[in-house]
Amino acid sequence: MNKILIKNGTIITMNSNREIIEKGNILIEGNKISKISKDQIPVNDNVNIIDAKNKVVMPGLIDSHGHAGHSIIKTLGTGNSEDWINACLQTYAKGSTLNFWKADAALSSLEKLKSGVTSSLILFGGGTDLIRADDTIYAESYANEYKKTGVRTHIAVGPNRPPYPQEFFNKETNQTIHTSVDHQIDITKELVSKRNRKIDDKVSFCLSAPKFFPNEMDDKTNIKNIEYIYDSVMDLRSKYGVIFTQDGHKEGSVAITDRFGGLDEWSLLSHSIDLTKEDLDSIYDKNPTIVHNPSSNYSIMGRCPAPELIEKGVRVVIGSDGAAPDRGFDMFRHMSQCMHYHRTFFKDTSIMPPGKVLEMVTIDSAKGFGLEDSIGSIETNKIADIILIDMFKPHLIPMNMPVSRLTYYANAADVDTVLVDGEIVMQNRIPTKINENEILEFAENESNIMIKENNFEKLMDIPDNFWRKSKL
Repeated sequence: MNKILIKNGTIITMNSNREIIEKGNILIEGNKISKISKDQIPVNDNVNIIDAKNKVVMPGLIDSHGHAGHSIIKTLGTGNSEDWINACLQTYAKGSTLNFWKADAALSSLEKLKSGVTSSLILFGGGTDLIRADDTIYAESYANEYKKTGVRTHIAVGPNRPPYPQEFFNKETNQTIHTSVDHQIDITKELVSKRNRKIDDKVSFCLSAPKFFPNEMDDKTNIKNIEYIYDSVMDLRSKYGVIFTQDGHKEGSVAITDRFGGLDEWSLLSHSIDLTKEDLDSIYDKNPTIVHNPSSNYSIMGRCPAPELIEKGVRVVIGSDGAAPDRGFDMFRHMSQCMHYHRTFFKDTSIMPPGKVLEMVTIDSAKGFGLEDSIGSIETNKIADIILIDMFKPHLIPMNMPVSRLTYYANAADVDTVLVDGEIVMQNRIPTKINENEILEFAENESNIMIKENNFEKLMDIPDNFWRKSKL
């Protein structure tokens, strides 16, 4: 059995007492934490010893909302949201190859690994609501690339928003495909049935469905189509016991999801801005997890009432919404942004204290995934998803008050070592399972191909007013 001893570190446990252990030691046997002690833990020569002097040892960070494809799209459009969204929609539906999805998965999983993110939830597409649902090969290749890196991942798949049929283009066969709703549901079923977290607890598929708004509820035919989508997705969710997520909730859409049976403790709802009374009533009644994305454009256009929801007992976690058009997977950045976002709104520096935001990317997110008995804290018999933060740096010294120091000052580059499932997947900032340079070269090449084949060169032009003006 593989054994690892992490010794002499400051352990932020995130256990029920939120215990912090100075100069603590952790013994890992197999993939589980077997012992945590303030005293030395005697071991034999067959144990891999990691000296955590001058380091914080804490649970791996959890990113509860992001997007596949965005890491390669990045900043195309340079501040024009409509151009960026259109680039996403065109690429994901018609302009993406298998290598595009492989490169995006390799790049995003590498960035997460080097940011200390050990678990994440990814929507397989985006831009608005577009998911690549015409063939299983794209999502399967994406999952396989994540598996190589070692980051624990849920990939959300599901049917797209009506009307149908919807057009996709398979660049591998040079064929246009017109998909019905039943075709997309069949693709979703095939993915989830073959690879759910009961089968693979590291990289698995979960479910999504499009959100709808109150003004779409006047058309009886539309309602019938929505019922069919939700009934189909909820049947799959129940059958395979997976979580369910939706992107971009606002202004009455949560209550609509509740109306069609998509709200429960297994639901994770991203953004959730400008919520109506009906939305709030549904949230308080059904107890879903709200995924707050403080660095996203949605949080500029509207507001997620995260502090108020937390005070009402609602589980609120943080998602990156990464990795585009202007944000990445650095959860330290998003914790800091979360604090400043709500303190600015309330004009109160006591809002969203450091301990709360750290909970939102560790134990609270683990609860949202239904995995609080396995991950999210450092406790005996839990899975060893652990990161080490190098605190011996100018912006982190002095090393007192470690939770405040991390949430206010740390960044992704401070992550030194990462363990997932008891395996060292990065040490001294060097990934152990993958070749970083090969991934960067692969992603750069696929980005260039994507830009050329989709005629996106103009989206890299510097727009008017980019320099010397306060607005584009």
